[in-house]
Amino acid sequence: NEESLVECNKNQNKNRDLVASVKKIQNFGMEVQGGFIVGFDSDPASIFRKQIEFIQKSGIVTAMVGLLNAPRGTRLYERLKKEDRLIKTGFTGDNTDCSLNFVPKMKRETLINGYQHILHTIYAPKAYYERITTFLKEFHPHYQIRAYQLKWSHVVGLFRSIWALGVVDKGRRHFWKFILTVLVRRPKFFPLSLILAAYGFHFRKVADKIGKSPSAIPVPVEVENR
Repeated sequence: NEESLVECNKNQNKNRDLVASVKKIQNFGMEVQGGFIVGFDSDPASIFRKQIEFIQKSGIVTAMVGLLNAPRGTRLYERLKKEDRLIKTGFTGDNTDCSLNFVPKMKRETLINGYQHILHTIYAPKAYYERITTFLKEFHPHYQIRAYQLKWSHVVGLFRSIWALGVVDKGRRHFWKFILTVLVRRPKFFPLSLILAAYGFHFRKVADKIGKSPSAIPVPVEVENR
């Protein structure tokens, strides 16, 4: 959101196609990891949908999304203090507890529900594996991917991953579709694909700590000014 970029002095990201910028980096053989924040005063109700769309289209596999908070000593903290919007209860820095130490302009319930909706959407198995696929289509390393000497630990890791992702995990159907496609179309990326798939297994555990299933999270539709 352009207004939110101005609000947090991210002027270098204004007036540019950020999806194209991400893909350019990927084209040069690098993986982009992104940090995303919701809760700025300028964020509209559509920010949740827009962030999901951006994360999926850009192929940013490791997308870390958090709620805005105001650490003591920052300009944001001082501004909110002058506006009498700080809450005495401090924030922990742990995104999974949904803590806020200020009164947002957006309705608090709308903000938290929207945040939870982002996490449960982008780390749902289907969306997550689609995002890896998008990344691999753009990923063109300008170096040779070497074949490492096979070790027993690699074999153990392979079978543990297959068991966790292809048998135990609720998204196993999407995993098998994804991994078989990689083996057929991009076999040289099989090790990387398995590593990224394992990341997703961890990320889903983190998202589940939020405490709501996707069906229980209403999609935010409005913003309230306070």
